[in-house]
Amino acid sequence: MYVGIDVGGTNLKAGLVDEAGRLLATRKIPLGPFQGKEYFVRRLAELTAQVSRDGGVAPGDLEYVGMGIPGAVAEGNILYTCNIPLANVPIERLFSQYLDVPVLLENDANCAAVGEYFCGAGRGTKNFAVVTLGTGIGGGFILGGKLYAASGMSGEVGHMVVERNGAVCNCGRRGCWETYASATGLIRMTKETMEGNRESLLWEESKGGTAVSGRTAFAAALRGDAAAKALCETYVDYLAAGIVNLLNILQPEVLAIGGGVSEAEDELLLTPLREIVDRESYAAHCGGKATVVKAELGNDAGIIGAALLKRAI
Repeated sequence: MYVGIDVGGTNLKAGLVDEAGRLLATRKIPLGPFQGKEYFVRRLAELTAQVSRDGGVAPGDLEYVGMGIPGAVAEGNILYTCNIPLANVPIERLFSQYLDVPVLLENDANCAAVGEYFCGAGRGTKNFAVVTLGTGIGGGFILGGKLYAASGMSGEVGHMVVERNGAVCNCGRRGCWETYASATGLIRMTKETMEGNRESLLWEESKGGTAVSGRTAFAAALRGDAAAKALCETYVDYLAAGIVNLLNILQPEVLAIGGGVSEAEDELLLTPLREIVDRESYAAHCGGKATVVKAELGNDAGIIGAALLKRAI
């Protein structure tokens, strides 16, 4: 038995997972205001113990705990995270103060790639990629059946620039892909569009601007709102810019898109995205065709992948 933990910018999610990748129990708690690394690690240990017992397993009987971290990791340490104030945190050592269970750390999007590879959209492939659209943008790559994880800092695809001198990213650069194609970026662009279109249905869909989300633009576009439709097209253009870059570099058999934004209706997201990919990717000029799909495991991908990390390394 294994526990997989997915550390997000908003929530901490954990699951008890068996050898076949089946989720036997899950828990989710809010990350809440950051109160220091010791408090953060204690919460992770408490969450591990709770979800283990939910599944009828003593925490000490776990094979290991796998953790997906939204940033760079190495040798049991969190090196840096962009959207949570974590840097140089010896998480494995701190965790051992609470539970005597081995800990494996990996980037959260890498964990999602592992989960989808073994149990979701990547089954049967040899070279596979995942892009997660959430608070930021993460990427994970399975190459030759193994996770590509160079020095704990691979897969930071959200920080390639797609708009030179564009909006400032949390990493300090301007125009990073995640400032335009993450859920956070889409929310920012939605608010900007609303300010210039006071009669748009975007206002109604967001309860007068008080509840703007990554779904707001798509919901209004489905109702025929012109400003929302134009915004969705702009968003897909930005999303496609990064997707095509990745396909050209890696040439995976399948690239899966996960995260909350990926749940948007196909007619507004996946269909136009595939049209751009088929037109612009290098493989399209050579008689090939990249397969872009939605991830299959939803919010469970990172949990399952974290739990199955040892298989992919």
